[in-house]
Formats: sequence, structure tokens, C-alpha cells
Amino acid sequence: MTTTMTKPAVAGVRREPPGRISPQRTMRHGLTLAWRNVAQLRHSPEKLLDTTLMPIVFLLLFLYVFGGAVAGSTHSYLQQLLPGLVAQMAMFATMGLGTALNEDIHRGVFDRFRSLPIARSAPLIGSVLGDTVRFIIVMVVLVGFGSILGFRFHTDPLSVLGAFALAYVFYLAVCWVSVLVGLVAPSPETVQGLAFLWVMPLTFGSSILMPNTSTMPGWLEAWAKVNPVSHLAEAVRALTVGGPVGNHVWYTLAWAAGIVLVTFPLAMRMYSRRA
Repeated sequence: MTTTMTKPAVAGVRREPPGRISPQRTMRHGLTLAWRNVAQLRHSPEKLLDTTLMPIVFLLLFLYVFGGAVAGSTHSYLQQLLPGLVAQMAMFATMGLGTALNEDIHRGVFDRFRSLPIARSAPLIGSVLGDTVRFIIVMVVLVGFGSILGFRFHTDPLSVLGAFALAYVFYLAVCWVSVLVGLVAPSPETVQGLAFLWVMPLTFGSSILMPNTSTMPGWLEAWAKVNPVSHLAEAVRALTVGGPVGNHVWYTLAWAAGIVLVTFPLAMRMYSRRA
């Protein structure tokens, strides 16, 4: 006669089969790991130095280089430029996420995550949600410094809130592209280079700096018109300084949904291979 021996459960840990973890528990696991990332920033605030300086440098550089040529004065151009930079900074704010994720993988942090009774997607969700702090700081610095230079909102508070909420939704979607790059890149040193390859054409091949794209070459104008960053920039401009919103909000949301639907499954597959 044989007896079946079972291992005693570890005290205080309730293990569940991965397939039974509910979406609510998955989100709770993700939020817990997101707080871990926020705590790291509290103990190492120097990691936010580039996030703090980048919007100031871009705003000053573009404003005083292009202001007179594009709008006739820096004050007029500021009202067009800052909403466009909201879209640009939403893109650039995601670049540090891929680097941090790649560093965690090389340090073995994600190996420890996989040994825990948590949802498989929780570490990636936590990384994305934890990086929200970076987006908030970028937007606060950009609008605050722009206000010092003379930028003013010309719409109601609800519209302004909607503009930044739209930028945040698009930012969360693009974060998954950065996550995918961080998982694909062989080392943290190569993440930034790979990120620039897709961030630069999207940001500078758009209407963030030149609202009137008719002066561009035909091929570049066609690209700018379908570019999701252009739609986000035009939507933010309309919601913050006035003008017709058109379909820019819906195009931006559609792009955000499409990006997540494509990159999230790819990121999960690469995570299973790398982590």
C-alpha cells in the first residue's frame, strides 16, 4: 500500500493556480508592485532629474528658436507649442521605463517575482502604473514653467482636465511599447538607442512644433496627418487653448487601444521568455 505525501503549505501564503487569479487580484498585485517602483523613486530622486529638466529644455529651445519664424512672436507661439509638447513629453516620459525594466531583469528581480504567488502580468502592470509618477512630474513642470513664460489656458477646467486625461491614456498605451523594447533589448545600454528609433519619427514627424503641416513635403505631410502624436497634439490644443476638436480625440483613443492590443500580448510573450 502506498501513501500520498503532500508538502505542507507555507504559513501565511495562499497559493492559487495562475488560471484562477481574478482580474481584481491581478490589479491588486500590479498596484502593490507599482508602489514598489514609487518607493524606489522616493529613495533615489536623482532618477527623476532628466524628467524634471527635459520639459524645461525643450520648451526654451523650441520657443526661442522657432517662435519668431512660425508665429511671429514667442508669446503667440507659446500658446501653440506647449499643448504640442504635452504630446511630445507623453512620448519621451516612457523611455526610462524600458531601461528600468531591462535593468531589473538583468539583476534577477523578475526571477523573484515569478516565484511569488502573483499574476504573471502583475510585474509588467506594476512597472507601467508605477511609472505614472514620471508622467505627472513632466506635466507639472511643463505647465508650471510654461505659465511662468506666459502660457494661459483659454478653455474651461473640465476641457483642460480632459486634455491631460487623454494624454495620460495615450501615455499608458505607449508605455507598453517601451516595455516591449525593454524586454527585447539585450542590455540596458541599448534600450535608449532602440527607443529613439521609434520615438523620434513619431514626435518630430508630427504637428507638435508646426501646427500647419501644409508647408511640409508631401510625403511628410501625409505621415503627419496619420501620425497618432499629431492627433493627440491637436486634441490637446483644442481642449486647452480653443478651436475645433474634430475627430482627434477619437483617433487618439483608437490608436491607444490598437497599441495596447498589439504590444501587450507581445510583451507578455517576451516576458515569459526573458524573465
